[in-house]
Amino acid sequence: MNKKNESDFLPGTLDMLVLKTLSRGTNHGWGIAQHIQTVSQDALRIGEGSLYPALQRLLLDGYVEAEWGVSENNRRARYYRLTAAGKKKLADEKRSFEFLVGAIARVMEA
Repeated sequence: MNKKNESDFLPGTLDMLVLKTLSRGTNHGWGIAQHIQTVSQDALRIGEGSLYPALQRLLLDGYVEAEWGVSENNRRARYYRLTAAGKKKLADEKRSFEFLVGAIARVMEA
């Protein structure tokens, strides 16, 4: 099966996946990308060129907060966490995504 890259995501899907990952707890960029790749069983791979602009956008929109810390391998890393607005955005995105997937499924079954 073909692996998806960031250009294959539906618009807004990357933000939703990042928010969902952060709903599990604070994490740094590489950890977010690894979680998505692992949980998707390597079907979704997010490159730095997509992930960090998405994190910056989410930060500017107030959906995540960030602070500098030290990673597991003793490197400086920026850790992101979901805000209350981010939790609401995730719920809204999930509803929209489920509606879209349902609509696509109906077309494919027709």
